[in-house]
Amino acid sequence: MAQLQNQYGAGGQGPSKEQQEEMMRKQEEMKNNILVQVLTQEARSRLNTIAIAKPEKARMVESILIQMAQSGQIQGKLGEEQLKSLLERVSQQTTKQTTVKFDRRRAALDSDED
Repeated sequence: MAQLQNQYGAGGQGPSKEQQEEMMRKQEEMKNNILVQVLTQEARSRLNTIAIAKPEKARMVESILIQMAQSGQIQGKLGEEQLKSLLERVSQQTTKQTTVKFDRRRAALDSDED
Protein backbone atom coordinates (compact mmCIF):
# COMPACT_ATOMS: atom_id res chain seq x y z
CA MET A 1 0.00 0.00 0.00
CA ALA A 2 2.79 2.41 0.88
CA GLN A 3 4.48 1.64 -2.41
CA LEU A 4 1.31 2.57 -4.32
CA GLN A 5 1.01 5.78 -2.33
CA ASN A 6 4.59 6.67 -3.17
CA GLN A 7 4.02 5.83 -6.82
CA TYR A 8 0.82 7.82 -7.21
CA GLY A 9 1.39 10.49 -4.59
CA ALA A 10 0.30 10.53 -0.97
CA GLY A 11 -3.22 11.73 -1.71
CA GLY A 12 -3.89 9.18 -4.41
CA GLN A 13 -4.40 11.96 -6.94
CA GLY A 14 -2.36 10.35 -9.71
CA PRO A 15 1.28 10.77 -10.65
CA SER A 16 3.14 13.78 -9.31
CA LYS A 17 4.44 16.53 -11.55
CA GLU A 18 7.97 15.12 -11.44
CA GLN A 19 6.70 11.67 -12.44
CA GLN A 20 4.70 13.16 -15.32
CA GLU A 21 7.77 15.07 -16.53
CA GLU A 22 9.84 11.89 -16.31
CA MET A 23 7.23 9.95 -18.29
CA MET A 24 7.09 12.69 -20.94
CA ARG A 25 10.89 12.73 -21.19
CA LYS A 26 10.99 8.93 -21.60
CA GLN A 27 8.29 9.03 -24.29
CA GLU A 28 10.16 11.77 -26.15
CA GLU A 29 13.38 9.76 -25.91
CA MET A 30 11.65 6.61 -27.23
CA LYS A 31 10.13 8.60 -30.09
CA ASN A 32 13.51 10.05 -31.03
CA ASN A 33 15.14 6.60 -30.89
CA ILE A 34 12.53 5.16 -33.24
CA LEU A 35 12.85 8.08 -35.64
CA VAL A 36 16.64 7.74 -35.69
CA GLN A 37 16.23 4.06 -36.56
CA VAL A 38 13.75 4.61 -39.42
CA LEU A 39 15.00 7.87 -41.01
CA THR A 40 18.23 8.76 -42.75
CA GLN A 41 20.11 11.84 -41.58
CA GLU A 42 18.80 13.92 -44.50
CA ALA A 43 15.20 12.89 -43.85
CA ARG A 44 15.60 13.59 -40.13
CA SER A 45 16.94 17.09 -40.83
CA ARG A 46 14.04 17.75 -43.22
CA LEU A 47 11.55 16.66 -40.55
CA ASN A 48 13.24 18.93 -38.00
CA THR A 49 13.02 21.85 -40.43
CA ILE A 50 9.31 21.18 -40.91
CA ALA A 51 8.88 21.01 -37.13
CA ILE A 52 10.13 24.58 -36.87
CA ALA A 53 7.69 25.93 -39.46
CA LYS A 54 4.70 23.66 -38.85
CA PRO A 55 4.95 21.81 -35.52
CA GLU A 56 1.51 20.18 -35.76
CA LYS A 57 2.31 18.73 -39.18
CA ALA A 58 5.66 17.41 -37.96
CA ARG A 59 3.99 15.75 -34.95
CA MET A 60 1.46 14.14 -37.27
CA VAL A 61 4.19 12.80 -39.57
CA GLU A 62 6.23 11.59 -36.60
CA SER A 63 3.26 9.68 -35.20
CA ILE A 64 2.59 8.12 -38.62
CA LEU A 65 6.23 7.07 -38.91
CA ILE A 66 6.23 5.57 -35.41
CA GLN A 67 3.02 3.64 -36.09
CA MET A 68 4.46 2.34 -39.36
CA ALA A 69 7.69 1.31 -37.64
CA GLN A 70 5.88 -0.45 -34.79
CA SER A 71 3.61 -2.35 -37.19
CA GLY A 72 6.58 -3.44 -39.32
CA GLN A 73 5.62 -1.49 -42.45
CA ILE A 74 9.03 0.18 -42.66
CA GLN A 75 11.89 -2.01 -43.84
CA GLY A 76 15.23 -0.26 -43.40
CA LYS A 77 15.62 3.50 -43.29
CA LEU A 78 13.41 5.94 -45.14
CA GLY A 79 15.25 8.44 -47.29
CA GLU A 80 14.40 12.02 -48.02
CA GLU A 81 12.37 11.12 -51.12
CA GLN A 82 10.16 8.67 -49.22
CA LEU A 83 9.66 11.28 -46.50
CA LYS A 84 8.67 13.82 -49.16
CA SER A 85 6.04 11.45 -50.55
CA LEU A 86 4.69 10.84 -47.04
CA LEU A 87 4.57 14.60 -46.46
CA GLU A 88 2.68 15.10 -49.72
CA ARG A 89 0.11 12.48 -48.70
CA VAL A 90 -0.33 14.14 -45.30
CA SER A 91 -0.66 17.55 -46.97
CA GLN A 92 -3.35 16.29 -49.34
CA GLN A 93 -5.32 14.85 -46.44
CA THR A 94 -5.06 17.97 -44.31
CA THR A 95 -5.61 20.72 -46.87
CA LYS A 96 -8.19 23.21 -45.74
CA GLN A 97 -10.79 24.62 -48.09
CA THR A 98 -10.84 28.39 -47.81
CA THR A 99 -13.93 30.24 -48.86
CA VAL A 100 -14.51 33.94 -49.06
CA LYS A 101 -17.99 35.09 -48.26
CA PHE A 102 -18.98 38.62 -49.17
CA ASP A 103 -21.96 40.02 -47.30
CA ARG A 104 -23.68 42.25 -49.83
CA ARG A 105 -26.36 43.39 -47.40
CA ARG A 106 -23.82 45.16 -45.23
CA ALA A 107 -22.28 46.83 -48.26
CA ALA A 108 -25.73 47.96 -49.45
CA LEU A 109 -26.41 49.72 -46.13
CA ASP A 110 -23.54 52.11 -46.68
CA SER A 111 -24.82 54.79 -48.95
CA ASP A 112 -23.10 57.86 -50.26
CA GLU A 113 -26.27 59.96 -50.02
CA ASP A 114 -25.29 61.49 -46.66
